[in-house]
Amino acid sequence: MNGRLAVLGFLGPCGTYSEAAAVHINELLGYKWQLKPYHSIVDVLVAADKGLIDYCVVPVENSLEGSVRVTLDTLALDVDLQVSMEFIWPIRHQLLVKEKKARIDKIVSHSQALSQCRRFLQQYYPDIATLETPSTAYAAKMVADGLNNAAAVASARAAEIYGLIPMFSDIQDDDDNVTRFMLLNKKGRNIAAGPNKKMLIVCRMDGRRAGSLCDILLEFAKYDVNMTHIESRPSKKGLGNYMFFFEIDIAAKSQNIIDKLLTNLNDKCLWLKNMGMFPVIK
Repeated sequence: MNGRLAVLGFLGPCGTYSEAAAVHINELLGYKWQLKPYHSIVDVLVAADKGLIDYCVVPVENSLEGSVRVTLDTLALDVDLQVSMEFIWPIRHQLLVKEKKARIDKIVSHSQALSQCRRFLQQYYPDIATLETPSTAYAAKMVADGLNNAAAVASARAAEIYGLIPMFSDIQDDDDNVTRFMLLNKKGRNIAAGPNKKMLIVCRMDGRRAGSLCDILLEFAKYDVNMTHIESRPSKKGLGNYMFFFEIDIAAKSQNIIDKLLTNLNDKCLWLKNMGMFPVIK
């Protein structure tokens, strides 16, 4: 780093859950990385890919709403990064207003946060319009800056930062609401905080050929490698063409087995991207 502090990017502004995850990484690894907010998940991933920052932390999956599609698509198609670590972060949403007796005719937040509070919003604000914002903290800032008759779904930290008042707390549809985050960086830089447990692979096979996906799955079975997650996304190459994300458990596998598996998978795919082996931090 040439004596300078490393820079860790996150989805901003300050007060997002991504910022909380970034702070947690600094504490977890014992580093003092400089934290830098970005306007969107795409922006922070591209900044890491271009070397404008050293690391980035992004959400990849929520326990209520599933995968964060923009993260997956950008990782597969637009950048060349490796995963250094995965961890889980609890998500607790608050309904924030500027004044306690404020009249509400619109609720603003990130699309995932609004979806994670769907039942609450339907019960208490069934006729109120919801507006999507780039992040939960951005929504809180909009309300603090004077967006008329608005409430924001955001974190308690966002309330503190922007001087807002929680009208309701813990409004997520499930108390076990958590988001899975990944720490990513350019390939070749290893900062693992523990033994490697998983690997992330993205690939595209010939969907016109019957059994092409089955052939891939049989390779995992052949080497007794368990999949912990599988996801399909459009490959952007025409209707009906998909790419697949495989997360696999490699904790008890030798490097020789992993190399053989990757070689065989590569032979059966139109393209394959290996995003690396990484620890899972509890």
